[in-house]
Formats: sequence, structure tokens, C-alpha cells
Amino acid sequence: MGAGQIKEAEDGFCYGGRPVKREPLGNGHINDTWCLWTVQKNGTCRRAVLQKLSRTVFPDPEAVMENVTGITEFLQKKLRETGGDAERGTLHLIPARDGRTFFVDSEGEYWRSYWFIEGARSLDRVEKPEDFYESALAFGNFQRMLSDYPAWTLRETIPGFHDTKARVAALEEAVQKDAAGRVCLALPEIQFVRERAETAGILETLRAEGKLPLRVTHNDTKLNNVLLDETTGKGLCVIDLDTVMPGLAVNDFGDSIRFGASTAEEDEQNLDRVSCSMELFEIYTQGFLKGCGQSLTETEIRMLPLGAKMMTFECGVRFLADFLEGDVYFKTSRKGQNLDRCRTQFKLVKDMEEKWDTMAAIVETCRQEIIY
Repeated sequence: MGAGQIKEAEDGFCYGGRPVKREPLGNGHINDTWCLWTVQKNGTCRRAVLQKLSRTVFPDPEAVMENVTGITEFLQKKLRETGGDAERGTLHLIPARDGRTFFVDSEGEYWRSYWFIEGARSLDRVEKPEDFYESALAFGNFQRMLSDYPAWTLRETIPGFHDTKARVAALEEAVQKDAAGRVCLALPEIQFVRERAETAGILETLRAEGKLPLRVTHNDTKLNNVLLDETTGKGLCVIDLDTVMPGLAVNDFGDSIRFGASTAEEDEQNLDRVSCSMELFEIYTQGFLKGCGQSLTETEIRMLPLGAKMMTFECGVRFLADFLEGDVYFKTSRKGQNLDRCRTQFKLVKDMEEKWDTMAAIVETCRQEIIY
């Protein structure tokens, strides 16, 4: 991408001043992101975030922006009404010069821009338990504040994103094709999936039966998608809203546990180091339920451990399928990395199965604390 294309995008937004400096921002693998320094008309400097949306991952960027616009405007209004920090409590889109919330450049690429939230940081790994608690509280607050948002009006920007049953079917197709000739290297992992395939659709069945309500869900609830105040350490704002869609609250909870409660890196090769920390599971459950308040149903709360297990299982299935297809979706830096990622997820699933009663007891204790 040339500097001229980025400059064209800069000129497409109403910053109230002129951009004077630009640097790459973050380590994301999907969108291209820069931090801009702008000099305002009153002489002050204000930073903004400029992003080019990935057309590969998001083939309908206008649907993405429709969702993001609706959610951020709703949250701003809710925060103002409840006395929250409307400036730092959610993202603020900068309008394009044509009045839309995105800009389309001369090459047909889609861009958007937010005001930078100052005095905040994000973490890629839990540095201390309080960090995990604050992320849980932030995602719980996100769920609570959007509990009365009409989830059915959101666009499904990645169809079937958390359709675990469909993910298992896609894996079986990859096994049959064996495009990269790797099936022989992953026979135990393939068998692991087959032994649990019948349970893959259980959450979707509960939703179809009306036992789990459709919610506004983030669908990428990793620790680094929460901004923490640099001074207080408190959770400020949930970011990276591209995957906000109608879904299940238990899946958002589960994805956080999968990522944040693991005792090892996602691609750890020594599986003896991999387990689901019950201490971190309890800390996250406490924060998430406190943030959610009374917005979750009894069934949703009881299904939180299942959400953790199914999101971990589904992610492992996706890593395995990509390994068998030749590493075409997830970026890799070494041979066999996706298979290692798969193995860590399946080790976590097995560990959760062995700790099932403990997880259920933790959820019940946390539920009682919130009620009383």
C-alpha cells in the first residue's frame, strides 16, 4: 500500500484540523492501522486512529460499519444517561467528508477513523489477576449496557462464525480432501474431535429452543480488546467491534476463558504446561457476572462453563482444519504451528472436562454473590 493511498484516506475524514504525523499502530493481523497526530484549529494536538478494513475477512465492510455505528452511538447515549464516561467509555467514529462513518478511496478500499482514547493501554497477556478481572468487568458491562439493544437488527458480518457443528463438518471435509497431505500427522486430534462431535451443536440447539436468548455479542473477547486506564488499571472501553453480531453471551464468556485462563501460550509445544487455571476462571467469572448485573438469565449463567468448553473446542477445530488445508487462514511463523495451537486447545478442553464440577461450583458461588 502506497503513501498516496493512506494520504487520500486521511483527507477523506473531518479531523477538525490537519494530520501532521502518522505511525503504524498495534500488532493486529486483519486490518491495517495507523495512529495520526492532528493539529486542531485552536492549536492543540489530538490523536486519531485510521484503519483500512480487510476485504478478505470482511467482504461486506458497509455491514460492518452499520453495526459499529449503531453500537457505538447506542453506548454513547447509554453512558450519558447513566452518568458514565461517554468520552472514554466507548469508541467515537470520526465522520467522513461525505457524511458517512467510513471513506471509500479511489481503489475501492474502505477506511474508518476513531478518536484515540488517551491514557489507556491494552495487554496481550494477563500481567496480574486484576487485569483479567477488569477485562471481565468491561465485557460484562458491555453485555449489560447492550442488553436492550435489538440484537436481531445487527448484520451477520461473518455468517456461521460460532456454528461449532458447521466447523466440525468443515473439518471432516478437510480430512477427506487432505489437501496438504497432513492427515497422517494429526490422527489423534481428528479422533478427539470425532469423540465430541455429537455435542458440537448443543448451544445452538438451546438457542433454537428459546432457552438461550439472542444477544449482542462481541465475538472476539480477548484481553487485548479491552482498554485499561494507565493510571488506575480500571477497564475503560471495549474495542475492535468488527465482529459484533447477534449471538450468545456464553460464547463471549467462553472465548475470554479460552484465551485468558490458559496457563500457557496459544502455541505451546509442551502440553504439560497447558491447563485452565481455576483461579483465573473464578476471577473472570466474578468480574463478568458483576458487569452483567441482572441482565443474564439463570440458564445463561448455568451454561457459562459449557460456553468455555465449546469455544475452546471450536477454536481447536478451526486450527486443526487450517493445518490440514495448508495454513491458509491463520498466519504462522513456523512449521506445525497451527497443529500446536490445536493441541493446546484440546488439552484445555480435556482439562475443563476433568474440572467440570469445580467450574460449575465456581459459577454458582459467583452467582450467589451477585444476587445477595
